[in-house]
Amino acid sequence: MDDLGIDFVDAVPWFAHEHDHPYVLIRVTPENLALLAARIGEPLRRCYITDAELNAAAQRHNLPRAEVCASRMPDAGSTMSGDFGEVLGYFYQATQALPIEAIGPKKWRLKQDRTKPAPKSDVVHFIMPNHPEPSDQDAILCSEVKAKATRGDTTPIEGAITDCKKDRTSRLGSTLVWLRERAMTTDLGDVDIPMLNRFINAVDHLPMVKRFRAVAVICNSLLENELLAAPAAADPEFTLVVIAVPDLKGTYTAAFEAAHASA
Repeated sequence: MDDLGIDFVDAVPWFAHEHDHPYVLIRVTPENLALLAARIGEPLRRCYITDAELNAAAQRHNLPRAEVCASRMPDAGSTMSGDFGEVLGYFYQATQALPIEAIGPKKWRLKQDRTKPAPKSDVVHFIMPNHPEPSDQDAILCSEVKAKATRGDTTPIEGAITDCKKDRTSRLGSTLVWLRERAMTTDLGDVDIPMLNRFINAVDHLPMVKRFRAVAVICNSLLENELLAAPAAADPEFTLVVIAVPDLKGTYTAAFEAAHASA
């Protein structure tokens, strides 16, 4: 369990694979969606602001917790949809690392503008079985996430694949340096500067693995048409993951309402 308050063992059933080749396909069932919806409010809010930070800000400025919370979270629209897709990608990536705990920064806390997506690589996790000591079992996980909740011209599968290549060629490296700079003045939770140094200065440490995913979170009603863009063959450099969610717009809207209510 990380500081979101989720035991990711419990979240594993949310992401049952329908098939794994040439890409991973996950259809979230109505039953599992109900489980997710019942749990997601408080963890989603913590993606943007910790309990301690929320309480301290409310007390310092004599403001309602709900007002402080609202100052950090996105308004309804494309940013909210994209953020929800990224959070779902964060949950999925954490479940895939089990039984080892994946340690990841909550980049949504680092936004300069709540109305815009967080910068750099979407979802990053660090695997260090012997943490804080490095080992040859260490790995870094990186996912590029695109979401599509309503009809339109966006192509989430193609977009995720294209931007995943950016992570592989340069963006992940710049993300790690950016996180290290933020860690100097901002509490990133379990992600600290020694951990970031281990992955930034990889040549100075034992070998480690990089694993990349292109993740498309798609409303179930749009899935069949969007799957036409899925490649016919797997790519050795990354894994494509397609997550179909019933009524994605209604789901993320309700999730953020629950997040606000949790304040």
